Amino acid sequence: MISSQNVIKTIQDSYSRLSKGQKIIAEYMINHYDKAAFMTAASLGSILGVSESTVVRFANAIGYDGYKELQKELQEVIRNKLTTVQRLSLSDEFTKNENSISRVIEKDIDNLKKTLSDIDFGNFHKAVEYVASSKKIYIMGLRSSSFLSGYLAFYLNFIFDNVRLVEPGPNDIFEQLAKVGKDDVIICITYPRYSKRTLEAMEYAMTKGCKVISFTDSLISPAASKAHLTLIARSDMLSFVDSLVAPMSLINAFIIAVSSIKDEDITPYFEELESVWKKYSIYDENNQ
Repeated sequence: MISSQNVIKTIQDSYSRLSKGQKIIAEYMINHYDKAAFMTAASLGSILGVSESTVVRFANAIGYDGYKELQKELQEVIRNKLTTVQRLSLSDEFTKNENSISRVIEKDIDNLKKTLSDIDFGNFHKAVEYVASSKKIYIMGLRSSSFLSGYLAFYLNFIFDNVRLVEPGPNDIFEQLAKVGKDDVIICITYPRYSKRTLEAMEYAMTKGCKVISFTDSLISPAASKAHLTLIARSDMLSFVDSLVAPMSLINAFIIAVSSIKDEDITPYFEELESVWKKYSIYDENNQ
């Protein structure tokens, strides 16, 4: 059972040790996973000129218990790339069923479990070090990911004085990034359907020598190939709504990790904030 890597990367990593017939299957799945995802083992074998048993053995060879399990993972990849209209047409199982609430929550729980099993702890700790040691910290996420980038920037601003939230406004995205340099880091957050402007900003930051960290949904996300470090959090949901539960949880863990290694004690800062909040009645203290 595969639990630590995306299915396409698993196939790529396994390629060199596969048999000749299995390599034919691997190449087809890498290049045409959108078609393979909905083929039976028999029909896939027929198209490629290999036996059904070879297809089944291929699934076993790359770590799956069976072909159906591999096929399910391929279908998850497809669902991430559907248009909004296509996703709506597939969302009936969530929205026209009396158990829709439990099914959506169960899907979020599944995303959390997969995120925990897929996390690269080495990359996670390197990303924390990048942020803690950078001259400026840029954070960017557009469209639905803007909620995640705003949340991350909100809390990092409590810890650092050098946080810049890059967002649409009077200044173009690239104007906001014009002074980015080799001593800086940019955290880019993007989930299906991936924002083209975010990907372009990542490429631009790379040309300036800036360290680039991506928060995205898989290793075959276009953001993964444009970043020095990639942190994966699953967002699978068959609906026009993006599931941001797992990404938010990963961001929470990231904020806590960053705050724990900061050299300067931030307690005095929060004590000062508490006095300001109390003086100006920021919170309702009657119900605390």
